[in-house]
Amino acid sequence: MRLPFIASALVLAVLVAVAVPAAALEKRKYDDAAFKVAQSGGKSILVDISATWCPVCKAQHKVLDSLAKRPEFADIVVFEVDFDTQKDAVKAFNARQQSTLIAFKGAREIKRVVGETATESIEGLLKTTLKK
Repeated sequence: MRLPFIASALVLAVLVAVAVPAAALEKRKYDDAAFKVAQSGGKSILVDISATWCPVCKAQHKVLDSLAKRPEFADIVVFEVDFDTQKDAVKAFNARQQSTLIAFKGAREIKRVVGETATESIEGLLKTTLKK
């Protein structure tokens, strides 16, 4: 008699687990107004300056997608800047090339890396945004 109840409870638990989204980095296309709001709110921010044709950028995105699943990074906002079409933003960030990742805590730039694809390095960059 208890078996149907246990089976139902198990099915319900699986459905709830699937329905709840995993914590993830919040990614959005770069918008100056939204970036300034995030800065003034003291948010942890990563600016990702990349190009669709860039193999290094693709490798970086693979690492970021992997790290995005970790709950410790759920509060980081990632602003994606297109190197080819958002030239004003590229210039404002003083980025000389695509594959540039810039970490901010609020309005303060903490660190930047160019061409880095090692998981440990990108993970460390994300962690710098979480420090008080």
